[in-house]
Amino acid sequence: MSATTAYVGLGSNLDGPREHVLRALDELARLPDTRLVRHSGLYRSAPLAHAAQPDFVNAVAQLETALDPRRLLDELSAIEARHGRERPFPNAPRTLDLDLLLYGQTTLVTPDLTLPHPRMHERAFVLEPLAELAPRALIPGYGRVEELLGDCRGQRIERIA
Repeated sequence: MSATTAYVGLGSNLDGPREHVLRALDELARLPDTRLVRHSGLYRSAPLAHAAQPDFVNAVAQLETALDPRRLLDELSAIEARHGRERPFPNAPRTLDLDLLLYGQTTLVTPDLTLPHPRMHERAFVLEPLAELAPRALIPGYGRVEELLGDCRGQRIERIA
């Protein structure tokens, strides 16, 4: 199996968010042709775009996968669906959000998949847990995680037990 390192962001703020994130980590570990290498701790973060909603629980998982980016995205969408994910409007509260953040050093823009994930470089809820796993990781076109994190210091985020 020729594998690529991929990072997946996890987030939830409805119906027991911590449990949704922990269950999703277990589901990531069972994806075909994929190995869950490790994951960050859990973080509580304030919503950014649509502020009138509960705080999120976030984490980042590191995978080694032989799935191509499109197939991996399909698998992530299937996990979201099993968790009852609905999309009534952009940035709505959600039971589970799984974002393909990085897929090796691949850059890609299609109607339904952009790599690296758009705006990940300006979001503490992605960069803080990603820095736990790979502080020197390079986000193509933007820079290193540890450097980008400094630009997000005003965003409320805290590691939780």
